[in-house]
Order: sequence, then C-alpha cells, then structure tokens
Amino acid sequence: MDSEAAQTIPVTVTFLEMNRPPAFSPPLPANRQIALLRARNIPLHFYRYLMDRVGRKWHWVNVLRLDDEELAAGLHREDRDIRVLYLDGSPAGFFDLKPHLPQEVELAYFGMMEHAMGQGLGRWFLGAAIDTAWTYKPQRVTVQTCTLDHPAALPLYQKLGFSPVGQKKENVRPMSFEERAQSVMR
Repeated sequence: MDSEAAQTIPVTVTFLEMNRPPAFSPPLPANRQIALLRARNIPLHFYRYLMDRVGRKWHWVNVLRLDDEELAAGLHREDRDIRVLYLDGSPAGFFDLKPHLPQEVELAYFGMMEHAMGQGLGRWFLGAAIDTAWTYKPQRVTVQTCTLDHPAALPLYQKLGFSPVGQKKENVRPMSFEERAQSVMR
C-alpha cells in the first residue's frame, strides 16, 4: 500500500433526492432561544469557521482546502443561500443551498456543532433547510451524505422525505492539524 492510500479513508457516498415538498415540517423546539439567519456575503473566515466546527469530526475537508479566490467565487454568488443556526446567541450550525442548478436545489452542506446535538434541534433544522430549498420552486431537492457523516444523517434525510438514488465509493484525505489551522486562520 502506498503512503497516499494509507492516508485516506474509504467512504461510501449516498446521493438522495426529493421530488416534492414534504407534507409537514417538524415543529420548532419549545423553550429554546433559537434564531436562523441568512448570511449574505458571508466573510470567508466565518464560513471556514462554520465548516471546521461543524465538519471537523466528519472530515469535511474539500472547502477548507480551497484558496480564498476559489471559495469566494462559489460563496458570493447572488443565488447562494447560507443560513446560520444560533442557539442561545451563539453559532450552532448552518446549511448551504445551491439553487443555481437547472431545476434543482442542492443542499450542499447541513450540520450542527457538537454543543447543539442531542437537544432535539436536528429534525426541525433539517426541516427548515428543506422548506427553504423548496421556496426556489425546483423540480427536485438533492443532498448527499457519506459513511463518515453522523450515523443519524442518512436515516434523518429519509425520515424527512429524501430517497436514495445512487452511491459511489471515494477516498477522503483527512487534514492534519497544521493544515486545518492554516485554512481556518486565512
């Protein structure tokens, strides 16, 4: 086995789609101070912070490896829709929609920070992301998840109306602490 292969993690990526809006949306959890705000022209350092804090445990590395110019070109499109979840006044997660695909909205990223997990927010938060995606009036909403993501991710997507439509095998090259720190500190 070569050193590059030894430094990668094999994953199975599952592609899912939804062809009509769900019949119901999960309710907002009661007795919580929750805000969901759209981030317009999100600063690159804040997006990298969100990506790192939400995705560190799940090896979300692709965006963190982009340079500022590449990241800004994708993020600062007028049709990009990034929403940040706040819990008790602090960032707690985000979702990132790409509605620029023909007749499709991609839920490109969705996740919560560790301090927000296990508090009954996930179902509502994913429902909010799905509802937002359907406001663009696509023919379908798509998302992908992989075997490195939270174990509840795939079942939750399916509970809220997504159906698997394909899979593929990939390898993920984790980031070293130094590489991650360099990315987030840009």
